Amino acid sequence: MKLFHGSTTGGITVLEPRWADHDRPYIYMSTIDVVAAFYLCNAVERPYYWFPYGFDKEGIPVYNELYPHALREVSEGVRGFIYEVEAEESDVLPFKNIPCARLGTVPMKVSTVTEVPDAWQLMQQYMAEGKLRLSRFEDKSEAELERWWTMLAGYLKEKKMADTPDCSYARFVREKFPWVWEKTIGG
Repeated sequence: MKLFHGSTTGGITVLEPRWADHDRPYIYMSTIDVVAAFYLCNAVERPYYWFPYGFDKEGIPVYNELYPHALREVSEGVRGFIYEVEAEESDVLPFKNIPCARLGTVPMKVSTVTEVPDAWQLMQQYMAEGKLRLSRFEDKSEAELERWWTMLAGYLKEKKMADTPDCSYARFVREKFPWVWEKTIGG
């Protein structure tokens, strides 16, 4: 199966499983190149991730801006690479809640590399081609935003962010969503 992996690291010839915030090392991949491109644009430092996307009813990826111009902010000027591999079913696991995501469990040889000089330009190209939808902050209802804040608060609790207030994710939430941090964790 053809899978894609987005990275800001160039020159990779073999993708290796790496530690993130899961129980063991994995290669994070997608069956959709657009989703792999999101991973060029992480608003927080590893091992955490900030990719507020989902899919519309046609299966098109939708990036949800939870503050004004969020996609542009995290992607403009970001240089990276989209790696492609041919993987065996036995070498990947499905990723919970993301139908197109796969977790690679063994090293995988890269078959193709696409250099991305500016991820924001690539995102605009995907949108023009109908491969990506942008759900702008300004177009969200209060109820929709409240659902996002509730999910964000749940993640803060799940990952015990009160114990690690200086980690990249906690700093990001305090900067972009201070009311969620205050309500969930306190001052």
